[in-house]
Amino acid sequence: MRTRATARYIRVPASKARLVLDHIRGKSVGEALATLQYTPKAAGRLIEKVLRSAIANAEHNHQVRNLDDLLVVKAIADGGPSMKRVSPRAMGRAYFIKRRTSHLTIELSDETAALPRAATARGGKR
Repeated sequence: MRTRATARYIRVPASKARLVLDHIRGKSVGEALATLQYTPKAAGRLIEKVLRSAIANAEHNHQVRNLDDLLVVKAIADGGPSMKRVSPRAMGRAYFIKRRTSHLTIELSDETAALPRAATARGGKR
């Protein structure tokens, strides 16, 4: 059984979200929530909301009662559209600012065979 939750057009760059997602990939749901709760990055709160949504999807859609069995098998941050802004500079110039967005996807599973081999052997991606 696999459960997925996505959040689209999140106002955090995908490169910064990937730094946080690398910490929770391959962990159990309880460990991932504890890690995200004490992550000092702003993306941690947003990813925690997506993870809680995936947990709620597993409870509602697949009637999962024991949340200790769930593992984070897939955690992806894809780039979304960028908002273009212009900042005026000296002598009539204009600097362009790109406010980047991302699409976050977290997939949970209760099967240990669903994890990649490297994540089960070493406890996470390196």
